[in-house]
Amino acid sequence: MRDSIRSFVRHSSGRRAFFFFASAYWALLPLVARNQIAGGPALYGILLGAIGVGAVIGAFILPWMRTTFGPNGLVAAGTAGTALSLILLGIARHAEIGLAACLIAGISWIGVLATVNVSVQVSLPDWVRGRGLAIFVTVFFGAMTAGSALWGQIASGLGLPTAHFLAAAGAVAGIALTWRWKLQTGAGIDLAPSMHWPSPVLAIEADADRGPVLITVEYRISAERREAFLVSIRDLEQQRRRDGAYSWDVFEDAAESGRFLETFMVASWLEHLRQHQRVTNTDRAVQDAIRKFGAAAEPKVAHLIAANFRQTGLGTPSKQSLP
Repeated sequence: MRDSIRSFVRHSSGRRAFFFFASAYWALLPLVARNQIAGGPALYGILLGAIGVGAVIGAFILPWMRTTFGPNGLVAAGTAGTALSLILLGIARHAEIGLAACLIAGISWIGVLATVNVSVQVSLPDWVRGRGLAIFVTVFFGAMTAGSALWGQIASGLGLPTAHFLAAAGAVAGIALTWRWKLQTGAGIDLAPSMHWPSPVLAIEADADRGPVLITVEYRISAERREAFLVSIRDLEQQRRRDGAYSWDVFEDAAESGRFLETFMVASWLEHLRQHQRVTNTDRAVQDAIRKFGAAAEPKVAHLIAANFRQTGLGTPSKQSLP
């Protein structure tokens, strides 16, 4: 189960750069209040309060921002707003500029955080939602911690303004670098288990922890549909790995034209049975579309479990005994 959770998170896209760069103003705000604006604890409290006020304002206008920008555009706009607030904090010598920067930071923070939180929740099926959210929170706090340490070191060596400007530049660069990973909104995504995989037929005893297990799916594809099939079947790799597979590939028969074999491996027989329960209705639509490439014949599925040589008394085969 642990491997499946890790696999799911690894093969689910998301945006994490924002928190790393946004940690700069959280970490450096006390120094801005004391050193740049020459204030004291009272000013620091006011600046923190301004971030809170900005977050409240952002919560009220969040529906409008989501309608106007959409989820991906809202995260990009929030990241750009954070970059602007970092620049303002870098040049702030008066309290008014610091207050404006903190208000913008608060609005941007709530816009991004709320959008990403919703995206994470709607993109996780039931079997992984609890642990997936826990890992998301861990990554969130890890990025904030690592970022705070880094920006503090940069501020010590290069100065407060430089640290803020570098964080702002990184946030803007992060928009371009993460734009291809679109956030999930729940629209068109049905994460309910499809349960359309038939139960495997067994002729041997298969203990729950026996493995690894090799699953093969045989497709018969006409020559004119070969290229389109190979492009489409790549979509299955993320599904298989997300649901627990640690190896995936597609092979073409060198002796028989049009015969393709999709293969993937899981750690144990129990883990494969869990895969049957994790396939969603959205996954089923993708799989059905791929199967239409070989509409003349239903794909043939086979399950191969690693042979247990110890039960036969033969021991593990040596490399010399293999063909």
